[in-house]
Amino acid sequence: MGDSKRRPLAGRRSVLLGMAGLASAALTACTDRAATPVAPDAITPQPTIPATGPATAPPSVAARSSEQAAAAMAPRQPPAGGVPSAPSRQQIVSEFAGRHPKEWGLHVTGVVNRSRSSKVALTFDACGGQGGAGCDHALLQTLRRLNVPATLFINSRWIHANPALSAELAADPLFELANHGTAHLPLSVNGRAAYGIQGTTSVAAAYEELMGNQAVLLELTGKVPQFFRPGTAFYDEVAVEMTRRLGMLPVNFTVNGDGGATFSAATVAAEVGRVAAGDIVISHFNRPAAGTAGGYAKALPQLLDHGVSFARLGDVLTV
Repeated sequence: MGDSKRRPLAGRRSVLLGMAGLASAALTACTDRAATPVAPDAITPQPTIPATGPATAPPSVAARSSEQAAAAMAPRQPPAGGVPSAPSRQQIVSEFAGRHPKEWGLHVTGVVNRSRSSKVALTFDACGGQGGAGCDHALLQTLRRLNVPATLFINSRWIHANPALSAELAADPLFELANHGTAHLPLSVNGRAAYGIQGTTSVAAAYEELMGNQAVLLELTGKVPQFFRPGTAFYDEVAVEMTRRLGMLPVNFTVNGDGGATFSAATVAAEVGRVAAGDIVISHFNRPAAGTAGGYAKALPQLLDHGVSFARLGDVLTV
């Protein structure tokens, strides 16, 4: 299972690579704030930003129900033995300490944004936090009904809030689970911020953001996750190199499918409906009130009828 295809491709528009993918302003579903709709014509490409030093904006603190607070507010750390075959925290700190990044953004050096496959990879984030711990069951039902595989990037806060559902998704062969961070922070070695959320402030903090959730997912799935995307999808290139050193591919996207769960169903359908071979699409499955499910319900049958095939990242990328 993994590929989904109906009829040969006939007269489909090609996608302009990077236009929707560079739409960083629309990734608000991965913040702890309530998402504010972003007009598609207001989205502009996000350039790589030279690193200039630590940011001062504090990370937001999500509200939790009393029974979830203790687990969700205290990110789990890797077990004493660590994740199998991964370098230790001490090794990573020794190796990367003193490095000064020069890039900051969505598509920095070393980040994988597309594949060389003839297939399209759909990825969906679940970010956790205030207003972000829900599940778009209608979207998942559409994927299952149409037998369309996907990679689900899940944050540890979402797992803590949805343990039974997380186990269900881990057991479903249609889906592949990937690492969306421990505390859902931009991945930085010097505290750079994105959307007002301060990133990890050091090499050690970046290690914990990567490997805390890696251990949670290993416990959940019995497998070492292969792919990582940080909260807000922002990295610096030193943190990207760290991610690879720890055995994960840092992945972003070429097509922004739902604008951080702010797009209407019609806009989602239009954006997803323009995908081409090799595209990686980012959307969200943690905000059921968004237009994501409706847009995919409209776009996917049309794409399948035109011969577009879908695959998980693990089917089209090699770590």
